[in-house]
Amino acid sequence: MSLASWFRWNEPPSRISQRSPTEMVVETLMMELNWQTKQAEKQQRERENEYRKIKTGVDYGWLVSYPKQSYDISPGERLQLEDMCTKIHPSYCGPVILRFRQLIAEYEPEVQEVSRIFRSVLQEAAEKIKEEEEAKKLARQWNTKNKTSLSLTTFKSRSRISPFISDIKTISEDVERGSQPTRRVWSMPEFRNAK
Repeated sequence: MSLASWFRWNEPPSRISQRSPTEMVVETLMMELNWQTKQAEKQQRERENEYRKIKTGVDYGWLVSYPKQSYDISPGERLQLEDMCTKIHPSYCGPVILRFRQLIAEYEPEVQEVSRIFRSVLQEAAEKIKEEEEAKKLARQWNTKNKTSLSLTTFKSRSRISPFISDIKTISEDVERGSQPTRRVWSMPEFRNAK
């Protein structure tokens, strides 16, 4: 029996993930939400401890034991947020996380408000994605309209128009024929109709 069979380095490397990009986006965004929720909970505890220190003048922080995680998002709200995450394109995952972190840092929300901020960021991103899709659709429509109008212009440009030769009789031609042509200024050339 060889030792190589005992070790895994001879086996081909397995694929890291068999999940779709949408699943990866949902998982990444929900992990960010969970982490921000924990951080908000930690900051809230620290603010409460500081308030107690100021109020009582004594630090009992060493005496208090905190549960590992006391706040959790309701299952219904979690499902709604996951459903909203599925509408986010993978290329928007990073900007959504950055915007979410920016709002958290700006407002320093309570734990219960974190999921609402997350929801608003997801809605904002979904609206932006929808606007860009509509703009792309309009651009495609514009391009197809331009292609047809260009073909009409090339068709029209093939037909030649001569302004001095015309088979159509107009009233102004009859009036002009009856009157004597006026002499032009020397700098202007004189055009005569040669029929």
